[in-house]
Amino acid sequence: MGGFGSFVRKEALHILRDPRTMLIVLLMPVVQMLLFGFAISTEVNNIDFAAVVPGHSEEIRRQVERMASNDYFTFQGYISSEDIDAVLRRGDADLVVVFDRDYDRRITDTTRWQDAPAIQLVFDASNPNIAASGAGYAQRMLSGTGAVFPVQIETHTMYNPQMKSAYNFVPGIMGLVFLLICAMMTSVSIVREKETGTMEVLLVSPVRPLWIVLAKMIPYFVLSCVNLTTILLLAHFALDVPLTGSLVSVLGVSLLYIALALALGLFISTFARTQVVAILICGMLLLMPVIMLSNMIFPVENMPGVLQALSCIIPARWYIEAMRKLMIEGVEFGAVLREFFILLGMTVALVVAALKKFNDKLE
Repeated sequence: MGGFGSFVRKEALHILRDPRTMLIVLLMPVVQMLLFGFAISTEVNNIDFAAVVPGHSEEIRRQVERMASNDYFTFQGYISSEDIDAVLRRGDADLVVVFDRDYDRRITDTTRWQDAPAIQLVFDASNPNIAASGAGYAQRMLSGTGAVFPVQIETHTMYNPQMKSAYNFVPGIMGLVFLLICAMMTSVSIVREKETGTMEVLLVSPVRPLWIVLAKMIPYFVLSCVNLTTILLLAHFALDVPLTGSLVSVLGVSLLYIALALALGLFISTFARTQVVAILICGMLLLMPVIMLSNMIFPVENMPGVLQALSCIIPARWYIEAMRKLMIEGVEFGAVLREFFILLGMTVALVVAALKKFNDKLE
């Protein structure tokens, strides 16, 4: 038993002397519990809405105020009927509530309660979860008050009238796949050179580190372009996901995102010593934040402020938002400029940081 105890003591000391192992073993469960506890919520409780009103009567004002005071809704102001499509496409609102011109008379006239609806709910259904949940909330809130008969409400779903879930998860899967696969390919490739001892030889060659890194990234960039083509074809022809926006815009944003993912893999390779560590970082440390904090499945608006702020540094969040706008809503490229420049800034920052670490090693 003395020998067995010595082996136990040896292994315990080995773990205690390895801060990375201690960090993973003790910190990861805490991070997972917090993320799963606060981020997993299919509830929709922050629906931005605008209102189209023919006249600011007391009853209409009361209805709008009732919605605005509810925790599930955030009032974004009054708009005209001509601006409904533009407001939804820009993402300024998830819902537009349109009051009929004869709204006040419809809710009190017993002879007209079966006429055309007094209220129309126009939803951006590119995210069907928000549209389905929001429709239920809004109908329950708007029907009944002050009316002799229940208010007639009609719901319209824009951009995804069939409420297909594929419209929502295909852009999310694209964001997940490209980030994980591209980052893993680049990081493992460079770490393999480090393990075999050939990376140092490359770095001290007359060729500048920038060109060495680009030379290693280009073949994986070409492979990723093949993957992008395959995924878009499958999404359109097999899953019936529309490409209503400009194909050039979709490809441009996707190629930038692929470059970002490859740059992330390059950055990971600067501090990963083995291929196993590189795979674990790409597979474990990237997978969970992308799924939980990218708006891929769970609404970011439902999360605590800290997690909402943390989600801003997840590249997949901005790519998924851009793809939903371009593929499903069919917006112009100008409508995704914010997402494009955020991804561009992240790409440049990752490339600069990775090259700096390579230069530090040479010095």
